Amino acid sequence: MGNRGVDIGGIDWRTVARAEWPVPDGIDAARLADVLARMLAAADPVVRDEYGCTALTVWARRGILDSELARLGDAMARRLTAHPEIQARSFAALALRVVLTRGDDRCGDDVEGWYESFAQWYPNERDVRGHDPALGWLHAFAHGADAAAAFATALPERAPDILRLCARRMTARDTDIRYDQLEDASLARAITAVLCAPTLTRARALAWFEVLDDAFAGAEPGPCPAWAANTFATLQSLHLHLTRGLGDSGVPRHADAVAERVVGILRMPYPWLG
Repeated sequence: MGNRGVDIGGIDWRTVARAEWPVPDGIDAARLADVLARMLAAADPVVRDEYGCTALTVWARRGILDSELARLGDAMARRLTAHPEIQARSFAALALRVVLTRGDDRCGDDVEGWYESFAQWYPNERDVRGHDPALGWLHAFAHGADAAAAFATALPERAPDILRLCARRMTARDTDIRYDQLEDASLARAITAVLCAPTLTRARALAWFEVLDDAFAGAEPGPCPAWAANTFATLQSLHLHLTRGLGDSGVPRHADAVAERVVGILRMPYPWLG
């Protein structure tokens, strides 16, 4: 780790981390939020991930940042569509998940606006690398999946839209990157969580497959492009999640119907399936 990340914003982060994340003396929640927002865009993975992201998660869970959640969420939503650097956009999505998990009731009417920014960014992000040797973990695909699940909890009426958004992300063609850090499992988990929304009828739980049907319309035998391989990997993982369920919420009510549609698509690359 060297000397990186020792003193940022007047805070000795190594000492804070070793002491299990006490709030530094003399620093109020507003200043903490400002420093964390800056750290979450840092190119240094120690500053961004080990210190910034961990501190945000711990202090949000403890309620220390409750007064700043709306302001922090606003900043992260703007960053999704305006920041030029991938690590800043990706960790903005992760920060929104942390803020929403703490409780959308503390965010007022801002959540819908955050969702609009997220919906503009997630299916269109082109840099979906899991890891970079210099920048460390990026995980825009996985962080976005976590945020999608959090938005479905905060805005349950948006569940059908979020499922479509996930399908658009899954089938995005403007990438030659194959998922290599279990990103497919992250999206499968998120889709399963969204499918647990109590507002979903069977029809709404299946409507997002229209996006997949359109993506594969006219498909012919030949080399499998990256977007299709990513989609097949995600659907395989989704089938497992639908079968086993999630540890905290079980199996979605319409899991059987969704799984059957999944198998229908997977028969394209795997025609031997029963």
